[in-house]
Amino acid sequence: MMKKHQIYKRDNWNMMTVEVQGRQLVLREISDQWGEETHHFISRPEMMEWAKNRFAKEKFDGTDEEWQSIMDALKSV
Repeated sequence: MMKKHQIYKRDNWNMMTVEVQGRQLVLREISDQWGEETHHFISRPEMMEWAKNRFAKEKFDGTDEEWQSIMDALKSV
């Protein structure tokens, strides 16, 4: 059974989802700038490490609340 988590969705072109496929995590990031990127992780700590780099707080283009909400959603996967 595959479980899908929506991390954020701004519109049809800017969203991120994580699918739990057994022990593997498949993160899909869709943006109007980059198209679709898929990342595969074998553990939650590995995914969170990627997220800390991808969403570096000092470079994040949004509010602290938005940043925290993305981090919380990823942690809850």
